[in-house]
Amino acid sequence: MKNLLIVYYSYTSGTAQMVEAAAEAARQEDGTEVRVVRAEDCRPDDMLSADGYIFATPENLAAIAGVMKAFFDRCYYPLLGRIEGRPYAAMICAGSDGENAKVQLERIATGWRLRKVIDSLIICTHAQTQEQILAPKTIGESDRQRCAETGATLSAGLAMGVF
Repeated sequence: MKNLLIVYYSYTSGTAQMVEAAAEAARQEDGTEVRVVRAEDCRPDDMLSADGYIFATPENLAAIAGVMKAFFDRCYYPLLGRIEGRPYAAMICAGSDGENAKVQLERIATGWRLRKVIDSLIICTHAQTQEQILAPKTIGESDRQRCAETGATLSAGLAMGVF
């Protein structure tokens, strides 16, 4: 049995909806156990027990969310040299473009020598005003399907030994 760990942070529920779609689809694959852990609760042992990862975060001020950054800060050195080669995917819930958050997350994963097996997914909510940014988000069905494809693909690849 392979283990897929989804580590995420969500403030306005957009990223949480993306994770729900990815996790639900990933759980449909026989041979893969899926765990979803909030970034503030994830520890190095959680990462060590997984065969692959999905990292999901909102874009905040053109960067990954601070809580997600704190997760990476807490786990980076204890895991350095211990999870090399494991597959990962990333999902960003952005208000404008999400590119900087994507680059930041991918650089951290590169430092761990993780293997990106799916292009990082950016879902843009187009929230630009203070009210829109702070409001609860609703991720549309087509974007939820894109997240589901990420979860299903990574889960199937783990189960089949492709990744």
